Amino acid sequence: MKTSVKQTIKTNKAYFLTMTVVNWVDVFSRKNHRDTFIDSLNYCKQNKGLVVFAYLIMTNHVHLIVNTNEPFLLKDVVRDFKKYTCKKIVEQIREEPESGREWMIPIFMMNAASSKKTH
Repeated sequence: MKTSVKQTIKTNKAYFLTMTVVNWVDVFSRKNHRDTFIDSLNYCKQNKGLVVFAYLIMTNHVHLIVNTNEPFLLKDVVRDFKKYTCKKIVEQIREEPESGREWMIPIFMMNAASSKKTH
């Protein structure tokens, strides 16, 4: 029986991260959502020790090469970044003009309801 080993994030190392939108929804095809992502990234760079070497925003996922400066931990910065950015983008979908609002919000709500992180 093969057991999985969780890797430890090492200090002073760069990591290639991929973050996907649930159900591969094309959220980042909209400029306001890309701008929110970039604003959040810049905030983390200025206030949370995030070092960004490169990033690429696709329509439904992003790639990053990042690390953090001490005393910040990459896992904590990424967790906070994702939590804030997701909430902000959902808020934009609900409040700003959005042609896909009717089908996007139910997808996000269903995913949140079934997520282990919300229980």
